Amino acid sequence: MTITAFVGLGSNLGDSTAALRAAFAALAAIEGTRLLQASRLYRTPAWGVTEQPDFVNAVAMLETQRTPQQLLADLLAIERVAGRDRQADGSDRWGPRTLDLDLLLYGDAVISEPGLQVPHPHLHERAFALVPLLEIAPDALIPGIGPARQALAKMEPGEVEAVTYADSPDDRP
Repeated sequence: MTITAFVGLGSNLGDSTAALRAAFAALAAIEGTRLLQASRLYRTPAWGVTEQPDFVNAVAMLETQRTPQQLLADLLAIERVAGRDRQADGSDRWGPRTLDLDLLLYGDAVISEPGLQVPHPHLHERAFALVPLLEIAPDALIPGIGPARQALAKMEPGEVEAVTYADSPDDRP
């Protein structure tokens, strides 16, 4: 069975633009998965711990035959290759990172198990994820929340600034 999944990408250490482009390529290379679309890259202020460099964020739309658990394992492996080593206790959750990949949506699934929450539990509160998500999926629905567009309308996305197109012919990852 093939599922449409959305992955949020972020980076604020090193060459973040290059890291996200490499991540798009790595997502496209996951077995049983196809990169359908990539949003523009967006520069956004840090969220959570704000005393750190701005982030570059994006969203990828995938078509996958992987289970959500397999896809999450693939995302974590891509992060490790990019130099990120997540702390087991989550103490680095809001800190700077070379690459952050979050499974935002997996079809219309609602999953709550240790280490895997789908939809991403804060998706509806984060303009830096909603803006690129809505760019590539204007009718996206967040299970248990409703239309992503309505969630975005409740906040101020003014500090989410487009940097470049990730999916234009000259800027493809």
